[in-house]
Order: sequence, then structure tokens, then C-alpha cells
Amino acid sequence: MKTMKLLVMLVALTLSTSAMAQNSFQQRIKANKQALKEKASKDARKEAKRLKSEGWTVDPGGLPLEKQCDRWFFYQDDINDDMEPNWYTGSQSAIAENFAAAKMQATELARLEIAASIGTEATGIVDNLIANKMLANDQAATITTYMSENKTIFSQKLGRVTQVMVLNRVLKNNNKEVQVRLVYKTSEAKEIAKQVVREKLESDAKQLGQELNDELKAFFDN
Repeated sequence: MKTMKLLVMLVALTLSTSAMAQNSFQQRIKANKQALKEKASKDARKEAKRLKSEGWTVDPGGLPLEKQCDRWFFYQDDINDDMEPNWYTGSQSAIAENFAAAKMQATELARLEIAASIGTEATGIVDNLIANKMLANDQAATITTYMSENKTIFSQKLGRVTQVMVLNRVLKNNNKEVQVRLVYKTSEAKEIAKQVVREKLESDAKQLGQELNDELKAFFDN
């Protein structure tokens, strides 16, 4: 009977210690996020001041420059509980004879920057499959070559991106320059990367009259 009581007390103590550790961890995460938020606001004010000194302005009726900078730094510093970034970012500028054309070009370049990050994510997936002996080196080489030769496939699969900042300025030669900053959810980007790798593997297998093995199916379905 005494042994049973002792076991119950030990279990209760273990659970209590575990809960306290988890609570302490969550508190540290919350404190880190708050610190990052405060740093973002400070950095945003500096960035807004710098941009103004370089002649950048915002669209009429748009958010004030300070607010746009604040949003930009928030997205850059936004992290999950594993301290990983929640967003991919793309920031590009373009010059044209008018603001509309420059904005269109800058937006496309920013999308391509995000797409390149997704391509890097896809390469990481291939490396992971090789490391876990789920993919042969020749298969990996085929996929890597395919992704390298078809970089636009990632931008084509991009869903709706979030436009955080749009800046304008007139150059000395009267040309118009526009800077666009976009963000895209990291979790959605990872799904695109997995989708591209899976589709290529399935396509190659189909040409050989085969299907993905159960191990690979489980990996991509996870």
C-alpha cells in the first residue's frame, strides 16, 4: 500500500514538474515575441526615416510610411513556437516611365524572390529524402535538374501574396521607381515545395509504369 502511494506521489510530481517546465517555456517564447515586437517598432521608425531621406513616398490614401514599415518588420520577426519564421519575404524595385508599369514589374520580381525561397525549400526536401534513404541519388539529380530548369513553376503555384509596402519616387530623369515588399505564409510555401517534388516523382514513376512506394506516399501525406 505504501509503495502504491509512493508511486502515485512520484507520478504526480513528474507531471507537475513537466507542466511547470512547459509553462516556463511558453513564457520564454511569449517574452521573446514581445521583445521582437518592440525591436520591430524601433527598427521601423529608423527605416521610415531613412526611406523619407531617400525621397520615397507612399500611394495617396495608403497607410503612412511609418505604419507600413512597422507592418514589414512585424512580418519579418513573426515566428512560431519553434522560433522559425512564419513568413517568406520578397522586396524588389523597378523603374519605368510610369508608376503603374514600375509597380507591376516590382511586384513580379518580389514574387519571383519568394518563389526562389520555395525552390530552396524544395531542394531541402530532396536532400532530406536522400539522407533518409528514401530517394536514390539519380532520382534526386533528375528532380534537382528539373527544378533548376523550370524555376517559374514555383511562382506559378504561388497563391495570394500579402502586399505590405508600396513605395514611390520620381528620379532625376523623371522616370518613376516603385519598391514593393510582399510576404507569403511559410507553411503554405512548404506545401508548394512538397507538391512540386511529389508531382515530379509521380510523373517519373508513371513513365516507368510504377507508383510511388508507400514510404514516399506517407512522407508527402504527412
